Amino acid sequence: MSFISLLPADTYTVVNKSIITEADRKNIISLYEPIIGPIAVSLYFTLLRDIRLMDYISVTDYTHHHLMKMMKSSIETIRLARISLESVGLIKSYFKEGEPNYYVYELYSPLSPKEFFSSPIFNITLYNNIGKTEYELIKSEYELPKVDLKDFEDITSALNETYKSSSTLIPIEAQERTTSNIRLESNIDFDLLIASMPKGVLKENVLTNKMKDLITQLAFIYDIDTLKMVEILRTVITDKGTFDKEALRKSTRKYYQYNNSGKLPTLVYRTQPEYLKTPEGDNSPLAQIIYMFENTSPYDFLKIKYKGGNPTSKDLKLIETLWVDVGLQPGVINVLIDYVLKKNNNKLNQAFVETIAGQWKRSKVETVKEAMELAKKENSKGKKKASSTIGKVRNNEKPVWFDENISKEEISDEQKQELEELLKDFR
Repeated sequence: MSFISLLPADTYTVVNKSIITEADRKNIISLYEPIIGPIAVSLYFTLLRDIRLMDYISVTDYTHHHLMKMMKSSIETIRLARISLESVGLIKSYFKEGEPNYYVYELYSPLSPKEFFSSPIFNITLYNNIGKTEYELIKSEYELPKVDLKDFEDITSALNETYKSSSTLIPIEAQERTTSNIRLESNIDFDLLIASMPKGVLKENVLTNKMKDLITQLAFIYDIDTLKMVEILRTVITDKGTFDKEALRKSTRKYYQYNNSGKLPTLVYRTQPEYLKTPEGDNSPLAQIIYMFENTSPYDFLKIKYKGGNPTSKDLKLIETLWVDVGLQPGVINVLIDYVLKKNNNKLNQAFVETIAGQWKRSKVETVKEAMELAKKENSKGKKKASSTIGKVRNNEKPVWFDENISKEEISDEQKQELEELLKDFR
């Protein structure tokens, strides 16, 4: 949207689109403030204050001069703070021209800590803004305590065991906790980008929405500006006048590595989030494998599979796709890698991997255990059918963790040898 000047006399109404809890307030300060700054956070809470207790909409139309007085800030400071809130999905703004101009501000809840730390964009931005030490400190505040329930029995009562239904009630439409989707806006100027391309070479309308999204995501992840992106895009133009997406990914990755001493963005070096890890206490061979999957980054896990050698750029690109595009967690990616290498003659076939990844994502797999169980389940289905959700069985071999006896303390000598082979590079 084009720039709209904001005047002190412009009026606004606040609408609460969610239920803002005390936990939300803490999350905004701990997780969002390092990204958007204290002025934006102050604006959010000031707008929230404009809504009376138990009301969903402000009872009067305020002027922006009211915000200037409450926050002791200039109108431009308030405008920029509002834009920061919009960018992270905490508010939505609506405008109607008039005398004076009129705004409606909708307030939304922040992401839950689980959603926040699962988001590559928010997670990495927070890490980059505050550094490793502060990041680890904040993350530790949200880590759940690990309770070993191995020897316990679930005796929780069911609702129908405790209460009897006596009548049917008509449900009401009540307020609920709501978050707003964010739009990723990079610093890429697409008009400048197209104008800087060689004339008569590109196909008309080559910048589709999907292509723009890819360029935006790569620019954000690898911190690339418009002019540098132009240089990269010039090297990936095909004979048909389009952009080679795979070559673009590879080139942006190489650019980042060249300018960061060969390192990749923190995506491929991250391990399974703490809140998705299995409680410790179980010392069975299966528990050791799960621990390895959860505490090894996909990059290091591939190095283990390469017997200490560096993974190929093709395999690293595949990891990037599984994380950025598909949205799988690091530990789940490790399970997927181990499974495919075993079932596909030690080859990471991209089509095969992405088929499984898509099915796991649709099944909302987030933990290592969930990934293992679904792999076993779909593998069994594949034996019975010529085709299954994750494809035909391509190899008679299977990962050692497929064996039901692996969860026991005592396993066969053959299983011990395979387990030792799997874990030796991790220890």
